Amino acid sequence: MKKISLMALTVLVLSSCNSDPKFNIKGEVSDADGKMLYFESSGLEGVVAIDSVELGKNGSFSFKQLRPESPEFYRLRIEDKVVNLSVDSTETIEVKAPYAKFSTDYDVVGSENCVKIKELTLKQIKLQSDVDALFKSLQDNVITHDVFEDSLSAVITKYKDDVKVNYIFSAPNKAAAYFALFQKLNNYMIFDPLNNKDDVKCFGAVATSLNNDYPHAIRSKNLYNIVIKGMKNTRTPVQKTVEIPREKITEAGVIDIALRDIKGNVRKLTELKGKVVLLDFTIYQSAVSAPHNFTLRDLYNKYAAQGLEIYQVSLDADEHFWKTAVDNLPWVCVRDANGIYSQIAAIYNVKQVPAYFLVNKNNELSKRGEDIKDLDAAIKALL
Repeated sequence: MKKISLMALTVLVLSSCNSDPKFNIKGEVSDADGKMLYFESSGLEGVVAIDSVELGKNGSFSFKQLRPESPEFYRLRIEDKVVNLSVDSTETIEVKAPYAKFSTDYDVVGSENCVKIKELTLKQIKLQSDVDALFKSLQDNVITHDVFEDSLSAVITKYKDDVKVNYIFSAPNKAAAYFALFQKLNNYMIFDPLNNKDDVKCFGAVATSLNNDYPHAIRSKNLYNIVIKGMKNTRTPVQKTVEIPREKITEAGVIDIALRDIKGNVRKLTELKGKVVLLDFTIYQSAVSAPHNFTLRDLYNKYAAQGLEIYQVSLDADEHFWKTAVDNLPWVCVRDANGIYSQIAAIYNVKQVPAYFLVNKNNELSKRGEDIKDLDAAIKALL
């Protein structure tokens, strides 16, 4: 009698486990016989493998997992090809894709969020392609540095405006809106929640919606922390009159800057007298930073031996990120801890970044970036 009761209890427990609410990811991958398909979780701490299957001739697969307590992100991966998905219920999501173009030519049904995530993924791929084409035109001397930076800014602004209107503010309570916030260009976040006031509003809209629906979710708390930090960084400070000592201008010919580099050493702009200096204000966490620095590196490699130096001022809020980003740069890299409210940037009337100036060998301010039609020619003329 005791054995029967024990068996009954075991059956009851197993039945309970099998009846727990689950979601299902299934589908087919064509022309992938013998390939391994991985099902992974995309959490805040990174990607974690959940399950895998070796695909057969028909390419069919099916993964079942317990329903998450709040919206979560997953992905299907073959080699380095990835399909991003989101799950917030017990839905069944079906994915069909060819192996060769697994990441871009897949079809997904059963989840509106997953459809939107595909749209965002394709838009981001197109953006990256457009930026790469611009950079190639710059390298091939088809366009000037100024045309490149103006075009780059226009392309990114257009992309962000589209995503804000159609994916973030239109449905901030959807997983696709959250996904949009963390898209990257050249491994830099397109939306900058720490330094850009408009981007903070995007994060705030999604954070509020997520918190209303899932107040105890880890993603909700993390997103709110990001928004709070961003609001602190971008809040409008009490306006102060900045008085520039006359001797700073008359003696040096340029307003001096004295900030610390990653080793903690104070580096002064005026100590570079005798060189042509490209004074550059930037935010390394912005999407335009990487291609902008590629431009600077080309100029540095070309003219450093002839007397060019770059003095680059970071307005990043995140000191650790800045130190990591500039570790291998060959020029002078310093950081103003006041970030976008830097008095130095205000004195130089920096309204957006990147912003650059040319300083001649006598430590005299020569030209602002917007007044330079051909940066390469302008540097060469001063050398």
